[in-house]
Amino acid sequence: MNWPLKKKNNGTAGPNGRIIEMHGITKVYDTGKIQVEALRGIDLTVGRGEFVAVVGPSGSGKSTLLNLLGCLDTPTDGDYRLSGESVAGLDRDRLADIRNRRVGFVFQNFNLLPQLSALENVEMPLLFGGVGRRERRRRALEQLDAVGLADRVEHKPTELSGGQMQRVAIARALAMEPDLLLADEPTGNLDTSSGSDILSVLDHLSKQGRTLMVVTHDPALARRADRMVEIRDGEIVEDRPTPN
Repeated sequence: MNWPLKKKNNGTAGPNGRIIEMHGITKVYDTGKIQVEALRGIDLTVGRGEFVAVVGPSGSGKSTLLNLLGCLDTPTDGDYRLSGESVAGLDRDRLADIRNRRVGFVFQNFNLLPQLSALENVEMPLLFGGVGRRERRRRALEQLDAVGLADRVEHKPTELSGGQMQRVAIARALAMEPDLLLADEPTGNLDTSSGSDILSVLDHLSKQGRTLMVVTHDPALARRADRMVEIRDGEIVEDRPTPN
């Protein structure tokens, strides 16, 4: 299935064309009795428009890395620059503002609000971003049309298939035209056919020049990326181009 995804802003890169710059990133969790080193000296750069798959076994640090990339958490040490801005030491309010404006999130479990329609779900980040009602509706309708759901805008999540719910989640993630799209196992809860539809959407986004970081156990998804970054025991053990 091919949807006519429209050309959008590809994100604001830093002065060197990079969206992500991580240097010496560590993350240590203090449980009170022991300290758990989840990430150990991560160095990672991602240029504007790259599609990167993050792979590795459970417990390797993939989710921790995603949380740091999305400004849901802060590193214990090291420097992280998102679109040229150092975010490692920012306070909670500033991080929340960056999350809403610069980062779009897609989750395995969709995280849609069940009482709201597809249109209203996509409008949520625009509402928090202070976008006016008429413009919110216009942009939300445009994004839903772009993922092939123009005929489902008034449907609630319970009236949609798993693949359709994930497409709503992608439309919502793109509503603020973020610099970076982060996806955590976006095909993990989908059947083969629905998962294939989501792969097609991600392919289109990549071809448009979107910057994508996807955590996945799905080899079919990982092969679609430009690069594959493998993490084990909190360290990047391999960073290689994906054969196409």
